[in-house]
Amino acid sequence: MAQDPEEVSRHDEFNPSHDLDLVPFYFSQTIDAASEAEILRGILQAAGIPAVMTNDAPGFPNLGYLLLVPRDRVEQAREVIAEQRAAGPLAAAEAESQTE
Repeated sequence: MAQDPEEVSRHDEFNPSHDLDLVPFYFSQTIDAASEAEILRGILQAAGIPAVMTNDAPGFPNLGYLLLVPRDRVEQAREVIAEQRAAGPLAAAEAESQTE
């Protein structure tokens, strides 16, 4: 028995769990994909954005790494990463030296 499309969309409006669904944020199959994904995950988590890294085929890194974030935090994640890229590696080194 098929659901009424109006009923489904009405249900979605009141179901906040969809905002928490993990969606792809970053994917790479390059040789340094694992380290890139780890760095991005660390930046996002430091900003308070949950991030999950996965490799669906352990032992086969050439199949790529995927970084997932909650649907409602994608825009914030993009902004955080853009700010980090704009600041460049010198800002990261400076920030690290201040914590030592």
